[in-house]
Amino acid sequence: MIIEKGSILEVEISYVAFGGKGIAKPDGFTIFVDQTIPGDIVKVKIIKKKKRYADAIMLKIIKPSINRIAPLCKYSGSCGGCNWQFIDYNRQLEYKRAHIKESIEHIGQLKNVTVYPVIASENIFKYRNKMEFACSDKRMFLEFELNESKTSNNFAIGFHIPGTFSKIFDVEKCLLQPPLGNNILNEVRQYIKNSDKPVYGLKTDAGFWRFLILRYSFAYDEWMINIITAYKDLNTVKPLSKILTDKFTNISSVVNNITKKKAWAVIGDYEICLYGTNYIKDCIGKYEFEISANSFFQTNTKGAAILYKVVKEYAALTGCETVVDLYCGTGTISIFLSSSAKEVTGFEISRSAVKDAQKNCRRNNILNCRFISGDIKKTITQIKNRPDVLIIDPPRIGMNKDVALQVLCMEPDKIIY
Repeated sequence: MIIEKGSILEVEISYVAFGGKGIAKPDGFTIFVDQTIPGDIVKVKIIKKKKRYADAIMLKIIKPSINRIAPLCKYSGSCGGCNWQFIDYNRQLEYKRAHIKESIEHIGQLKNVTVYPVIASENIFKYRNKMEFACSDKRMFLEFELNESKTSNNFAIGFHIPGTFSKIFDVEKCLLQPPLGNNILNEVRQYIKNSDKPVYGLKTDAGFWRFLILRYSFAYDEWMINIITAYKDLNTVKPLSKILTDKFTNISSVVNNITKKKAWAVIGDYEICLYGTNYIKDCIGKYEFEISANSFFQTNTKGAAILYKVVKEYAALTGCETVVDLYCGTGTISIFLSSSAKEVTGFEISRSAVKDAQKNCRRNNILNCRFISGDIKKTITQIKNRPDVLIIDPPRIGMNKDVALQVLCMEPDKIIY
């Protein structure tokens, strides 16, 4: 079989690679095909050819896999949020488990490591407590939208097309957030369309409307609306706040973050509270947390509770242990473990997150947690005694190499990563 850039082939997908792309191996040569699943027989076009592999796009499904299902969302395949929505959820969990096992064996060079089944999310949809929508003065049209008028719909409030920063497609609803969030989104969209203020454009660095962030409290059924604009104009944003709070009675907070940064950063230079408080409250287990507009909080509230229970089970605390929590954020894990530990020390680079962690300790009457802010590879030297349990919950890129070396030298009795 001749495989070159531009070749059109019929292949069978035999495996899913780490990252989610399907793999075909015609004549033993590896071809990666996005939006495919083992068992699919598909027609593909080669778009990039290297010595040992090629990338292809799927042109047509000739015969679908028995594990392929119809996605509920019309943006599935275009939006980077739910790339596997066309795969049965239980099968997704099997693939994720396999990817962890292979990473440990092939990258970590560790053999015969037990990898338990993935713990499922209680909800597949309607579970996110935070959604970010970007505004753009130039709407990108998806393939199924190409027949729509491009003259009257040049504004978008939605998501980035995967792999891009400035290309935004318009989103009517996202199935990952509670349904009322979509009603709020569309009310904001209509207001912006009718506004005399222009939508921000990244290339021109001009315009007013930049982002909309929605936060939801599952514990209290309350919403926070965060409107991010390029400059202050209360005459424009206050009427929007009034419309929203009059129409949706369970909005408890509306804030306006103002940012002059050109980058696609959703954190404002400063913040104005337009309605209610500048925070909402939510709970993980028996603990209540105050969440401000720019705070980090696990986006799957019920999933976080399940995860933290597993952390607590693995920690097996008796009340006598010292615990160190690296990359602790707003202290949710530290606080969740506090009642079973002698003392907990959290480390976090973000000063605002540490302030939130301290505030959350006071809210929950917790006295045995302390938090240290700063670059962890520098502040970790403040740990003088070997901790009994070390919790590590780093950002997606993982631990800094210097931190990893210091963790090894620390020799804790137990590490939960």
